[in-house]
Amino acid sequence: MNRIEKLEALLRENGDDGFLNHALALEYVKAGDDGKAAALFKSILEKDPDYVGSYYHLGKLQERCGDEPGAIAVYKKGMEIAQKLGEQHAYNELRAACEYLEF
Repeated sequence: MNRIEKLEALLRENGDDGFLNHALALEYVKAGDDGKAAALFKSILEKDPDYVGSYYHLGKLQERCGDEPGAIAVYKKGMEIAQKLGEQHAYNELRAACEYLEF
């Protein structure tokens, strides 16, 4: 059983677990399945907009797929959430990624 299969099995027991969903999305990225990864990151953020780590990874995925305006929007939303939560490290990472695209 590979990592994706293991995570999918765990999610059948606890489908709303943000950490497991995020881990699965990252595995989809590694496997080159950007469509599944993007859908999962978006689903995570719809269910839990405060899951700040998913903003960075969704933005990077959109950036890699050529959707720079979409990536910038995701980074900015993530910065807003990170600032609200007092997550300075996440805020700085999102800001750096956003500034790279804007300049």
